[in-house]
Amino acid sequence: MISKSSVSTSESIAEDLEESSYKRERLTSFTDLRVMRTAPETMITKEDLEKNIEIILTETETLRFFDLPTVMVSVESEEAEKVTQRNKNYEVLCRNRLGNDLYVERMMQTFNGAPKNKDVQCDKIIMEDKGIMSTAWDLYDSYNAMEILSLSVKQTLAESSSKANGLPKDREQRLAGSTTEKSSESSSLMDIENVILAKIHEDEEDLSDVILKSDRFHQDLFFMERVLMENIFQPKLAAYRQLPVLKEPEPEEPEDFLENAKHEEVEEEPKKEEEEEIEIVAEESTIPPNLERLWSFSCELTKGLNVSSLAWNKTNPDLLAVGYGHFGFKEQKRGLACCWSIKNPMWPERIYQSPYGVTAVDFSIGSPNLLAVGYHNGTIAIYNVRSNTNVPVLDSSESSQKHLGPVWQLQWIEQDRGTTGDDKREILVSISADGRISKWVIRKGLDCYDLMRLKRTVAINKKGGEKEKKDEALLSRQAPGMCFAFHPKDTNIYLAGTEEGHIHKCSCSYNEQYLDTYRGHKGPVYKVTWNPFCHDVFLSCSADWGVIIWQQENVKPFLSFYPTTSVVYDVAWSPKSSYIFAAANENRVEIWDLHISTLDPLIVNVANPGIKFTTILFAKQTDCLLVGDSDGQVSVYELRNMPTALDFGQEDMIDCLLGHKSNQPA
Repeated sequence: MISKSSVSTSESIAEDLEESSYKRERLTSFTDLRVMRTAPETMITKEDLEKNIEIILTETETLRFFDLPTVMVSVESEEAEKVTQRNKNYEVLCRNRLGNDLYVERMMQTFNGAPKNKDVQCDKIIMEDKGIMSTAWDLYDSYNAMEILSLSVKQTLAESSSKANGLPKDREQRLAGSTTEKSSESSSLMDIENVILAKIHEDEEDLSDVILKSDRFHQDLFFMERVLMENIFQPKLAAYRQLPVLKEPEPEEPEDFLENAKHEEVEEEPKKEEEEEIEIVAEESTIPPNLERLWSFSCELTKGLNVSSLAWNKTNPDLLAVGYGHFGFKEQKRGLACCWSIKNPMWPERIYQSPYGVTAVDFSIGSPNLLAVGYHNGTIAIYNVRSNTNVPVLDSSESSQKHLGPVWQLQWIEQDRGTTGDDKREILVSISADGRISKWVIRKGLDCYDLMRLKRTVAINKKGGEKEKKDEALLSRQAPGMCFAFHPKDTNIYLAGTEEGHIHKCSCSYNEQYLDTYRGHKGPVYKVTWNPFCHDVFLSCSADWGVIIWQQENVKPFLSFYPTTSVVYDVAWSPKSSYIFAAANENRVEIWDLHISTLDPLIVNVANPGIKFTTILFAKQTDCLLVGDSDGQVSVYELRNMPTALDFGQEDMIDCLLGHKSNQPA
């Protein structure tokens, strides 16, 4: 009870009342609500204000919004004895259940047997009898183990309840003693079972985490994924490997229908089969050569990226390295280098991501597990594909001799160390837009030496001398390099294509001057490649829409092809014939057979709208061609109905091509 007798207090109360009434009046005036005021029954006088007022504070009723009953009861509560007695009754009930006549177990049998298919048959159920001898000591140990477990559970429960109630330590000890005295015989079996089940559940979770994170489990999943992919792509993989395609057997017809068919058409069936075989052979002979698409290496990571380079593994013919990166400086996006396997066309085996575009990839010859990757910023990285890490083994980013422009091509080369030719060493050769052709040797790191610094060449007048244009001023004496190709027999000789359209014949022994210069292209040379059978012939393509065949001893073009008005990005010789090569330009892929025609391509495959073909690569052991495009797909095509490859020597090929040139109209 609170009492106040001073006048100041009463005046303050009156002021508060007046202020509150004034606020209510202002509130009602500011709103549109109509408030009905009730007239006071009696007026408060000055004498009433001076009287003592009694104010009584009382507690309101408790409102419960959430009630969670506890499973634990304090030993000092009123319900402790009832709960203890209930637990005892439950223990007695569980103890008396075994062997009691009130608990009967019966087996029920349905009237209708379970439906069973004729084709389903289970193995024979093998039953074995096993027995074990248990002594009194075994029973004693088992009983003792349960008692020890129950005591440990009681102790943990007592500790948890004391911590929850916030009791002091001495109080805990007294309560623990009283608890053990009162409820030593009333331990709850349900609590014991809950603790045991929780322990088992934790062990199972730990075991499952160990299994899911184990390397053996990941390896098994890896092989299972390959098996599933080979089942899905079985017809296409069989066509790729030139194996017979397995077809699913057709469902058998009813017995009655088959018997009637046998009696009616026994003599006519062989004749029909012979006629069908003759028709199929006739149709196959009239089908022209074409490209049949089998599948494409692509996934969500590669979608929208430009395929810049392709390279087969030197030891494993099923492993393919693909580089993704844009050629233009303003178009630079993220780069990607992936290792794809023929056994899983849906997802790459290895993924190496980079903020810079990948411009070149190549596998090592002596160490097939090493993959060299060239980037648009001039860096060269070497990865170990056997390892699951994405960190390169070696990197030229910290080297003072690294390239200052995009690395347009990389290739591992085996060179002879001595005169015998048996002792060989492997070097990594790169060409860059900074005008340098460099070789990289793996020692303690990546050591770089320049094989050649490409210099700009002057034009040649009609008399054979050199002339310079007076109005042209060279911004740089270095000529940006675009591609190179080492001679298949003499690895000391190589060709280098430049951005100014020239192809220089160089030697590893001379780094100051060129052996020869082949002039024929009017734009940057994107690819140079030697013929695998005729080592005196090489092929080149350029941005001037042309493909040119050269002879090593002649600096003038031998054969020129300008089939379309599109940039030719890549060319490749067939590994099975010296007359067949493929070319990829922006709009289509062309297959040329020089033995048949030197004017028109044998096969033309047009690209889809908005897609550009960028790279091509022949499969080594099969009649297939890989084509990369600007959308991040590497499509695998099978060459169907190709003419049989004829084996001719180098002189025969040149003579044959000269014969074609003389016989065909200009």
